[in-house]
Amino acid sequence: MKKKQWQGWGPGEQAEQHYLVEPRALAGGGDIRHVSEFLRACGWRDRSKPGGPLLMDSLDRSIRIAYDPFVHPGGWTIHGKATAHQEEWTAILGRQAPVEIVAGLTDALTRPRSAHAPNVWAPLQEQRWHTPPGAGHVTAVSPDGLAWMQFHQDPGGHAMWWSGAQDQQGNGWTAQFTATTPMHLVQSYAAALASPEPVMRPRGRVPHSARIRTTSVSVLPSQLSAWKQARVTAARAATSARNSWKTNRPRTTAHPHAQRGVRAHR
Repeated sequence: MKKKQWQGWGPGEQAEQHYLVEPRALAGGGDIRHVSEFLRACGWRDRSKPGGPLLMDSLDRSIRIAYDPFVHPGGWTIHGKATAHQEEWTAILGRQAPVEIVAGLTDALTRPRSAHAPNVWAPLQEQRWHTPPGAGHVTAVSPDGLAWMQFHQDPGGHAMWWSGAQDQQGNGWTAQFTATTPMHLVQSYAAALASPEPVMRPRGRVPHSARIRTTSVSVLPSQLSAWKQARVTAARAATSARNSWKTNRPRTTAHPHAQRGVRAHR
């Protein structure tokens, strides 16, 4: 079938074949710049060495994100230091965890917490995930049976979140979160895991799996760049807005003369 050219194609620009892959959980790792460029736009510090693994720190250095493909099994490690209001925590995701799902967690690190109490299971229930009989632990499984989310607690009282995706051919990945991982981060991860939206992969980067469904699309390099830039631009705008609010927010502390006035009436 002959393909039609899209409106706005520039002279000499050639379309490239990509695939929309679903379910997203089995789409393979993808381009880690989907995660790292967003964090840079939010002001995170890139500590990576040339040719080495990705290493990024939050502005206050309380959180470190690393991606190392050079060790076995390799993958993502996200570590939060203990603070006055938060215990130390760690999240580990396998190398084949799609970057769009990893970003569900890492993007949330750049945003203020919601005033609503987090609920890890809510986004899964919205996508009709179910609890299999006899699971033994609090577990939710995707409708196709390929992905899962579990709160695992052993008899000794040690607890963790365990998640991932796998097909019958052994393709897949796992993720572990310490029980101290902030719940709103685990919820954001769960929402990205359960999202029904497909993800895009270039030709030659789609895993071989009988459970994957693909749709072929022709995309211009300029379109790919524009989509990536839109994500970075949104991150910069949100960060700038938050910094501006912090700088210009009204003062809530009492003036010295007001404090003296209070003491005078005692």
